[in-house]
Amino acid sequence: MKITTIGIDLAKNVFQVHGVDVHGKAMLKKQLKRDQMAAFFANLPPCLVGMEACGSAHYWARKLQEFGHTVKLMAPQFVKPYVKTNKHDAADAEAICEAVTRPSMRFVPVKNVEQQAVLALHRVRQGLVRARTAQANQIRGLLSEFGLILPQGIAHLYQRVPVLLDEANEELPGAFRELVQRLLEHLKELDRQVGEMEVQIQAWHRSNALSRKLEKIPGIGPITASALVASIGDAKNFTNGRQLAAWLGLVPKQHSSGGKTNLQGISKRGDTYLRTLLIHGARAVIRCAERKRDAQGWLHRLIGRRNKNVAAVALANKNARIVWALLAREREFRSDYVVA
Repeated sequence: MKITTIGIDLAKNVFQVHGVDVHGKAMLKKQLKRDQMAAFFANLPPCLVGMEACGSAHYWARKLQEFGHTVKLMAPQFVKPYVKTNKHDAADAEAICEAVTRPSMRFVPVKNVEQQAVLALHRVRQGLVRARTAQANQIRGLLSEFGLILPQGIAHLYQRVPVLLDEANEELPGAFRELVQRLLEHLKELDRQVGEMEVQIQAWHRSNALSRKLEKIPGIGPITASALVASIGDAKNFTNGRQLAAWLGLVPKQHSSGGKTNLQGISKRGDTYLRTLLIHGARAVIRCAERKRDAQGWLHRLIGRRNKNVAAVALANKNARIVWALLAREREFRSDYVVA
């Protein structure tokens, strides 16, 4: 009997494969080493292959698609309910094989090489920004132990730290001054590397038509636009704009029962990085909107009756839906657009 569906439990060196026929009968239970994977699937007739969206999943998805297989990735939390017994590689592969055939299963879009490359730039930039913030906080903490307090903002560190060290030259030990100066140089180096990452991201943004299209939305700049395009891929994988907003964790959690609807705070599911960029962009739009006292519109009415943080999340949700409409329906952003 021909194998129609395969589940693969990915790993670093040893992969567990579970295959079934059209009737769901197990036809294949096998362990494969990394160097055996490509040859095995190259000689296998095209079939449906399911994998969890984890490390190296997108690489293997592209590799198996080259051999003619239909590959679908799933979030690990959606596969876990299908594990029938104790957790081990064979049980995981069997659960993946069963989960991939469910008609209501949600799948993760397979990213191409270009998308993964630009997302790598974003991840490195994110790590450098965190390291820069940690280094700035460390400098502040060390100086505060000697009674030297600095205003908030990294720019104040560059301007005030050398001045404070000169003014307190006689009070501070020479070893401590050298230490702070070394930390300040490290902070400048991190800042320089963040700038280099942003230059590369903006260069990719300028070369991508979809990213430039999203930049026209208020609250979305080159960084956010490029991250959205690289992460979403084909927006038609989402049924509507609300599904994309839910994928980003920008919709309320529900705890409803007995016909009584109970909505809570946002779910915070999905990519924290994308959600953070959208919300920070929404806050920037709100700051600009507050300066226009006599302006009218949905956002001004919302700011008038709700907290600014609530308004920022609502605007981020709206921007996510606009992003889906522009990408899925191939439209251009219009600030004067009115729903018919």
